[in-house]
Amino acid sequence: MTNSRTRLFRSTSLRLAIGYALLFVVSGILLVGVLWWRTADYLDREVNAVILSDAQAIGDRLTDFGLPGAVETVNQRVNQHADEHAIYLLADPGLDRVSGNLAAWPRRVGPHPGWYEVELARNGKLHATRILYVTLPKGFHLLVGRDVQDLVAIHQSLLDSLGWVAIAAVILAIGGGLLVRRAVLRRLEEINRTASGIVQGDLTRRVPTSGSDDEFDQLANTINGMLQQIEILVDGVRNASNAVAHDLRTPLAELRGRLEEVLRAPPSPEATLREVRAAVDDLDRLVDVFNALLRLADIDSGTRLAGFRDVPLEKIVAEVTDLYGPLAEDKGVDLRIDKTSSLQVKGDPFLLAQAVGNLLDNALKFVPAGGHIRLALALQTDGRIGIGIADDGPGIPDAEKSKVTNRFFRGSAAQSTSGLGLGLSLVAAVARLHGGDLELSDANPGLIATLVLPPSP
Repeated sequence: MTNSRTRLFRSTSLRLAIGYALLFVVSGILLVGVLWWRTADYLDREVNAVILSDAQAIGDRLTDFGLPGAVETVNQRVNQHADEHAIYLLADPGLDRVSGNLAAWPRRVGPHPGWYEVELARNGKLHATRILYVTLPKGFHLLVGRDVQDLVAIHQSLLDSLGWVAIAAVILAIGGGLLVRRAVLRRLEEINRTASGIVQGDLTRRVPTSGSDDEFDQLANTINGMLQQIEILVDGVRNASNAVAHDLRTPLAELRGRLEEVLRAPPSPEATLREVRAAVDDLDRLVDVFNALLRLADIDSGTRLAGFRDVPLEKIVAEVTDLYGPLAEDKGVDLRIDKTSSLQVKGDPFLLAQAVGNLLDNALKFVPAGGHIRLALALQTDGRIGIGIADDGPGIPDAEKSKVTNRFFRGSAAQSTSGLGLGLSLVAAVARLHGGDLELSDANPGLIATLVLPPSP
């Protein structure tokens, strides 16, 4: 139970929910507080303005018409004023009542002129009253005020409303925070389940997306892309390990057998030299295998991304065609570039040239004498760039198309030809590194191998 509580309080989602709740509460209180302050300030200013106006008018009457004029003004305001909350008291220098609706000078009004907040008995109840005390010429004293009990009630009502709003804000904030926490936990739990499945060995698991393309979907797509790359690398390592163990065991055993035979029954010097040359050839083949695997590992690691630059594909295609042109001519194969366009991609020119060269080399291996190879560079309908090589050789059966990019896989048509079974693996790796694909389709007869790449931004 203690561990569960500890995990709960350490939860990022809970902290987000609490932060959301506090933000909601503070914003709600600030909103109502500002409303209360502006309303109360407006009402207070209105009351003060009326009091000041009355005090100024009575003072002016005293100055212009003497005491009778001031008394007349006070009596008029007391008897005829529509505001029943108005309070007036005109007193002589000894603070004795001269005129007004107060019987005597309030005790809570101090000796100094200014504003006072006092409670006066009216209709048998104490009412909050705001009074302005001013001194008039000839030693007279004047009190002008308003019964502000209604304003006090309004202020209290606003304060009560502020309290209720705060309580409602807390409840809503807690509810909203819990909803946020639930939504966050649900998406994180999906990621956790996927990660747990992968830890248990299921590399095919992927983080589900909601289709809203929000931040969690973007994170899920990034994680899925990473998982896809990890699966490819792990499968490549697994397949390569199995294939290396299988493919190298036979030549190493043969090499060891020949060398043992030479040691057991030394032949003539000429025969010994032939055996040494054959052993060197076998070792060269093994070195080629390891070099090819190192190139694939280098490509799959992504370290070649640092050398990416704008690459004109038309130049790459022309150079590769010029390189393999004499080989095609020697074999009697018609090698032709059907169509080229001024297109470029962001990539490694050496890897791209090697990939196109591998595709062209494969085509030359399987096309019979007198056959045809067509190379085309064009912009596809989806906006990507395709480097397509079509031949009229035996092609690749549909059942083998998904396997030919596996390392060391050699299809039925390749059994009678030399090779390591790594050519198309390298092409597929180069395509992945550049964000593209290797597409294989039938030419009827023959094969169309297309290296599809995204255009340079």
